[in-house]
Amino acid sequence: MRATVLLPGGSVVVEAIGAEGEDLWLDPPALARCAGWEIKPEGLCRGALCVPVPPGQAGQALVDAGGAEPRVNLTALARHMGQPVAASPEHAVWSIGEAAKDAADRLLSLEAPDFTLPDMDGKPYSLSSFRGRKVFLLAWASW
Repeated sequence: MRATVLLPGGSVVVEAIGAEGEDLWLDPPALARCAGWEIKPEGLCRGALCVPVPPGQAGQALVDAGGAEPRVNLTALARHMGQPVAASPEHAVWSIGEAAKDAADRLLSLEAPDFTLPDMDGKPYSLSSFRGRKVFLLAWASW
């Protein structure tokens, strides 16, 4: 079954093993392509972050290794990581948002998000090109 997964960084269409209610089950290659997670002996890992797989409770297992190849419940993993999930199984669309803690940490860091704007001559400048230097931002509107 083809499923569309909407993530904070964009959307991806994956070949899912199946859906059970609002849960979306992916095989390891689809999970890696969709969200960057891999199954390793220490748990589910994305880069340096590894999450131990908790024992499955009724209907809430993250990993099902009972078949020929393990499968991962992407929506249960997102919920376990504190990310909001919305699903429309009849339309084969799952949306996974950013964890509230990650958004709060970013706001508390007082680091401005990167953006690019043109100068008076049309040459683009990105805020990230000034990292490490003090920057004065001036905003003006005619209304």
